[in-house]
Amino acid sequence: MSFESVMPPYNASDPSARFLSSSCLDFLLIELVPMAYRVTNQLEAAALEQEDLTTAGVPPTTPGTQQLQPPGGTAGGTGRKMDEDEERDAVFYRLESLGYRVGQGLVERFSKDRPRFNDTLDVIKFLCKDLWTLVFRKQVDNLKTNHRGVYVLTDNAFRPFSRMSTETGGQAVLRAQPFLWFPCGIVRGALAAMGINATVQAESSELPGAVFQIKTIPVKQ
Repeated sequence: MSFESVMPPYNASDPSARFLSSSCLDFLLIELVPMAYRVTNQLEAAALEQEDLTTAGVPPTTPGTQQLQPPGGTAGGTGRKMDEDEERDAVFYRLESLGYRVGQGLVERFSKDRPRFNDTLDVIKFLCKDLWTLVFRKQVDNLKTNHRGVYVLTDNAFRPFSRMSTETGGQAVLRAQPFLWFPCGIVRGALAAMGINATVQAESSELPGAVFQIKTIPVKQ
């Protein structure tokens, strides 16, 4: 349980307001990545098993029926397993999609009482200050833009990295990269909820810092 004070933005008069311990959020962010890898590999194994059964002439199973083994042995072994890049892409898609839905929900709740934003820069500032404080309990440390639809957000003490080991050799940075995919989804979902389509990428060159690059996608007329 956390005894830290509740951080804005929030509506203190909202009778349906719900609050979450910041420690619980930290633990969730830590567990999301291994969970995504685990689920991805479980689904892949199930798909390969079903493919092997189909190849062996065993009809697909339906809920409530028992899985039959193909003649001459057990299922598995003939399908092609994902390579490392395919696994990485699948995990990225799963985590980024989860974050996208979270980002949409956060903006719908915490920006409903605010006046409409005038331009994209106002939206990015809301993201850097209010939304970042809501999720990561601090504001972005630096914001840069080329005024042509590209925004670079720098967080020198990114909260999900605060408890990570910073061992030498660069492996810590490589292992930390997947923990940026869910936050990338949050940013993209938040922007989409405010009417801005964008791509979001993030990287870290040294823990616990993180850099997010947002590229807005112009609306085709």
